[in-house]
Amino acid sequence: MPSELRPVPKTPLSYRQRIAALQDIHTGCETFRDAGGPVSEVEIAPRWMLPPFVMVTSPRGARDVLTATFPTVDRDFPFMTEQQHLNGGSLLNFAHADWVGRRRMLQPVFTKQQIAQLTQTMFAIAADCVRDWDREGGIDLDRDSRRITMRVLGQSIMAFEPDQDTDALVEPMRRISAYIAARGRAPVKLPRWVPTPARRHAVAFNKLAHDLAADILHACRRDPDRDAPLVRAMLEATDPDTGLPLSDEDICHELVIFLASGLETTATTLAYALWALGRHREIQERVAAEVRAADVDALTADPRGCLPYTMCVLQEALRLGGPTPAIMRVARTDMEVDGHRVTSGSQLVVGVYALHRDPQLWPDPLTFDPGRFTPAGSRGRDRWQFLPFGGGPRSCIGEHFALTAALLELAAVLRHVEIVGSTEIFPIIAPLTIVPDGPIPAVIRQRD
Repeated sequence: MPSELRPVPKTPLSYRQRIAALQDIHTGCETFRDAGGPVSEVEIAPRWMLPPFVMVTSPRGARDVLTATFPTVDRDFPFMTEQQHLNGGSLLNFAHADWVGRRRMLQPVFTKQQIAQLTQTMFAIAADCVRDWDREGGIDLDRDSRRITMRVLGQSIMAFEPDQDTDALVEPMRRISAYIAARGRAPVKLPRWVPTPARRHAVAFNKLAHDLAADILHACRRDPDRDAPLVRAMLEATDPDTGLPLSDEDICHELVIFLASGLETTATTLAYALWALGRHREIQERVAAEVRAADVDALTADPRGCLPYTMCVLQEALRLGGPTPAIMRVARTDMEVDGHRVTSGSQLVVGVYALHRDPQLWPDPLTFDPGRFTPAGSRGRDRWQFLPFGGGPRSCIGEHFALTAALLELAAVLRHVEIVGSTEIFPIIAPLTIVPDGPIPAVIRQRD
């Protein structure tokens, strides 16, 4: 590393301002950027107690962090280790040594060829959900987007019919996220064996989720003809080096994380897209015309090719309302980030929310404009300023699945109903991922 690299500047924010910004990491990254520039160091405790955070909000800095590989960086930052202790080890939270083999085992599960076999089923399930809505009346975009997504995920890849109201699952899931986030940020933590109310709740709901995963797995073992592509693929996966399969415990850990993260992230993206379209009638009508003009067989065979403008709408929804507030790594050696020397041990935070709303990168950034993602609108854009699924070797393995599911769900909704927005605000919170903070009311009108 060149010795002339300048050190990361310390944020000029007061201690109280630093704490407040870290509590809301999505908007907090914007606060750190505006106060100290695109790369700044944030200390909230002595280094031996809690290493400093390095906040990164430039495309070049995001590239430097996310393309760095082990042993330069790793993913064992506090949020992930807390999640692993609670939910079990998975592709999402493993440090590098365990992640490598698991990624190789699960990569075939999420290929485009595998997902192409699910598109007809996914679209049909989403369309059935929309037909169940009242012909004319009010809906909650948060609640109803979750219900669609839960049925799409459950029925298409796990072969289970959600018999529990998804509303009853969301509040416990978000409380667990808040618990993990709070422990991840805290410089001093109570031992995990201390039975605080938050800990007891997290352990109880984690058991409930793993019992559900075990029921799904055992049902697939009992019935060889049960159509559950994700579970089947995990049962058949073997380590390329050892030839060993995943244990039942490993599969359950992966199913729990996949269901929890897939539900919240896909549903939030769908809800934001529908909310935005409810406020932009001309954009909604263009999407509806594209969707309704498409032959269903062609649409499900090639969703992106058939629905190019609808895909632009989804990408703009991911930019402004996507589920990723920030991406974190831990520097394991001294490294360069956007021309600065970052010291080993620092916690690296790439502010995705801040990148997606930076006026230096996006003209009129808070305006919902799908034209940004047309071929002409995208020309010359830095690849590292749009990171809804991360980037580099540890980007989201389920990116293609999530985009396909959200696109088909959006198409199914607009093929059948018109969305009329009834609120100017899309409230959000970001315990770990960005999710709606309360109901998002809208009115639907059936299309002919």
